[in-house]
Amino acid sequence: MKEPLLGSYSKQDCQFLLKQIEPNFYTVEDKERLIQTGQLHYSQMVSQESKPTAAYEQLFLSLTAQYKQQLANEILQLAYLIEHNIQQDVCIVSLVRAGTPIGVLVNKAMTQYANVNAQHFSISIVRDKGIDVNALDYLIYDLKILPESIVFIDGWTAKGVITRELKQAIVEYNNSRQVNIGAQLYVISDIGGTADYSVTLRDYTIPSALMNSTVSGLISRSVINEQIGEEDFHGCISYQHLEDYDYSNWFIETISACFVAKEYRQAELISFEERQLRHQQTQQAISQLMQEFNVSDINRIKPGIAEATRVMLRRVPDLLIVNDPNNPDIKHLLRIANEKEISIITFPAMPFGACALIKDVI
Repeated sequence: MKEPLLGSYSKQDCQFLLKQIEPNFYTVEDKERLIQTGQLHYSQMVSQESKPTAAYEQLFLSLTAQYKQQLANEILQLAYLIEHNIQQDVCIVSLVRAGTPIGVLVNKAMTQYANVNAQHFSISIVRDKGIDVNALDYLIYDLKILPESIVFIDGWTAKGVITRELKQAIVEYNNSRQVNIGAQLYVISDIGGTADYSVTLRDYTIPSALMNSTVSGLISRSVINEQIGEEDFHGCISYQHLEDYDYSNWFIETISACFVAKEYRQAELISFEERQLRHQQTQQAISQLMQEFNVSDINRIKPGIAEATRVMLRRVPDLLIVNDPNNPDIKHLLRIANEKEISIITFPAMPFGACALIKDVI
């Protein structure tokens, strides 16, 4: 019998539908080389995580202090959109791992303010591999959750790869199981203009994007390797060695302490036209950047502050491109770039705060 993992969250806050596997760590450099030579898919490998430096930890704390009220308001607005659209008890399904803290917070907001019951599970979706169908089967057939009550949550969008992966996977799943799960994606910040529902198109520092497992229940991003059997959930590593540096529950408590009841019904729907315009602007900017910096593989370009942060932390960065070096939202990126001696280029035409290029290592 498959059992959910809790990571460092309580059962009420989050249940991960993931299988804990034995770690086989790759260095960031080896991982990059194996991805770019096509020897392994990125989902087959994971790196060891180390504790953040004191300076970086301080930056995370100060940016959380700066944005906690804004994020709390946006969480409440997103929660209300979900209640308004679903109009029945809700099963929040966040996408591991960027979606996990957002899912925990939306679940808390709905538990506090919605007129429906909510529960939260975090499951894996992987570029080129699709969604974890065993996790969806578990929700529907083991836990008897109504397919129509399932909503998908992520933190943000960028190029729209995961949005497309989700929509395609859910169409296939619904057809194969004869069920009707909604394929809509809910996010806080839709900088790529590809989500169905969001509360902002603005590219800003969602503080949880700064950290890895230490703000996501001490769980790695999902892994699909030889340890994953046909019936298993997608895999993950538990980073218990970072327990003393875990901000997962602190972050949830800090943001949820800023919930204000009157914000709950304040969501202003972003129109289809606004999202479409944003999508066009983002795609146009990506094309310009690829041309300007001679990038032939779109997977090497990561637009948006959140995605750029992940590249700087988890990949081998080649270049950091910013639209305004004085933008307070990119302080942490400038710090990492300076620490790693990565060149910083200003490109004012971008509709987002930052973009990172992954180094060509082959």
